Amino acid sequence: MNTLAPLDRLPAIGLDELNAQAELQTRVDRKYILPTRELPAVLQALPRGSEVLAIDGESSLRYASQYFDTPGLDSYFGAVRKRRRRFKVRARTYVDSGGSFLEVKTRGARSATVKERVPVTGDELDGDAVAYATDLLVDAGIPDAAHLAETLQPTLVTRYRRATVLMPAAAGGDASRATIDTELTWIAAEGTVLQLPTSVIVETKSGQRAGALDRALWRQGHRPARISKYGTGMAALHPALPSNPWHRVLTRHFVHATVSDGHHPTPDTRPLAA
Repeated sequence: MNTLAPLDRLPAIGLDELNAQAELQTRVDRKYILPTRELPAVLQALPRGSEVLAIDGESSLRYASQYFDTPGLDSYFGAVRKRRRRFKVRARTYVDSGGSFLEVKTRGARSATVKERVPVTGDELDGDAVAYATDLLVDAGIPDAAHLAETLQPTLVTRYRRATVLMPAAAGGDASRATIDTELTWIAAEGTVLQLPTSVIVETKSGQRAGALDRALWRQGHRPARISKYGTGMAALHPALPSNPWHRVLTRHFVHATVSDGHHPTPDTRPLAA
């Protein structure tokens, strides 16, 4: 069954046009994780005038991210302990459209989240990438920023397919945007592969009012969940780690995960190529 089939009826929108419209919004992000079998009914409720991002005729695009952390997992524990100053570093690859970017996401003293990125090659951090990460961590007030940046190492790979939908503004509201991630896969540094074939992650981005997809999800009994691809994936692959922020998601959804040793990965589960 093609869970994204309802998107086939939507007109396509290009990346430049989608970004131009989305950048005009002040967004509230909400994440949901739901059974794959329930997604088609949710997508059937998309409002008239919705559009789906398509690049070279493809609307379900492959993404891969290599996450970096320190040997002491400072990034992971910053999220677990909800530190005011915390960070996340990843190299994201757009597999179908091409291009890899180092993304550094920080949360500073005022709890403002900032994400910046620069092009990178491969999944290792060279001197320029370390210097870039250092500057952003210093700007965010992360303690011992230079040392943390210098000790960053590959920790986790995530892979998935993503469809992106732009929904029109309703009366008195704003346009909204959503991403739908399927074929969810996590790969630990030692090679263990974890997959969630029966779950999808939906993330909505709207103005202060909930968007049309939020309301469709709520009508069908789905509520926002605390999930981080990095944090939840690390916790699922390393059960000894503390995981309180994601306990509900782990016990409800990751119990259905399939786990393999990764010795013979398929092309879609290989770590990022250098």
